[in-house]
Amino acid sequence: MFVSAENEKLQYSGRIDFDEPAAPIFIYAASYVQIRFTGTSVRAILQNHRSYYTNDMGYILDGEQGRFTLRKDTEKETYLLAEKLAEGEHDLLLFKRMDGCHIVTFHGFELEDGASVLDLPQKPDRRIEVFGDSVSCGEVSEAISYTGREDPVHEGEYSNSWYSYAWIAARKLKAELHDTSQGGIALLDGTGWFLEPDYPGVESCYDKMEYNPQLGAVKNWDFSRYVPQVVIVAIGQNDSHPVDYMAKDYHCKQAVRWREHYCAFIENLMKIYPRAQIILTTTVLIHDANWDRSIGEVCQKIANERVHHFLYSQNGCGTPGHIRIQEAEQMAEELVVYIESLGEDIW
Repeated sequence: MFVSAENEKLQYSGRIDFDEPAAPIFIYAASYVQIRFTGTSVRAILQNHRSYYTNDMGYILDGEQGRFTLRKDTEKETYLLAEKLAEGEHDLLLFKRMDGCHIVTFHGFELEDGASVLDLPQKPDRRIEVFGDSVSCGEVSEAISYTGREDPVHEGEYSNSWYSYAWIAARKLKAELHDTSQGGIALLDGTGWFLEPDYPGVESCYDKMEYNPQLGAVKNWDFSRYVPQVVIVAIGQNDSHPVDYMAKDYHCKQAVRWREHYCAFIENLMKIYPRAQIILTTTVLIHDANWDRSIGEVCQKIANERVHHFLYSQNGCGTPGHIRIQEAEQMAEELVVYIESLGEDIW
């Protein structure tokens, strides 16, 4: 039994490209499609488009997590997720583990003949959006034997958005999440690590649905499609590459320019989301404290009750490598406490 991507009983979340409704494209980490069904087997029909790394997808089936590797740059293929399931109802959430190192076209599910697609509960009324980098995507989060250490050599196999602090926090808050983050990205074009040697920054990508030109045409995002009550801006860690000018001289022209552009970016988000609480932060990944000092200065300059500067207990000094699962859980717990301190009325 074929279940089209257009089936009205499927549920989607994330900045997904629906220009072709029968073949939506998953771009950002933590984007998902969910289905409730009867029957004893389920398959997903997908087409991967790779830029770099080995690309895996994740899924939660009846509360148990699984993963599978996508073929590189293939025509659409059918992937078996489960068979010989018990009779009765089943819940499946198929999600993008990784960031824009690849995009995935979803063509539908295959169930056994005679199966049914059932209604899902409504998505939460609470909505969060995170603008961040690899830490916010959950990159290298599963390398738990390297907790508190530098990253192992990898090809993306340890990355899992399910274990990002962003998605953990959203689940704790019972909120929907758009994780519009990208590994290696900095605020300004020409800095960071993303897509060498062009290095597009958040300023060029934040308003895009598709933003990696290696994978197709760049497309704008319609912000009216998702209006969060809480926006987290977690950038300012990759901005030190290739030169950590903020650490060398807090008052140099480059540092002043960064603060001006960061301020303009936040003020633009305030216009796009005129009712949202906007939380300015970085993470526990080791970086120079002058980046957080700059963010705090911008927050004071904006001086608006909707804009907050938040620091984790181990901010900027927690780990030299990416955030592993345990560290992400601690970050999420601190972030949730802070968001809850803003009061129930923010939702």
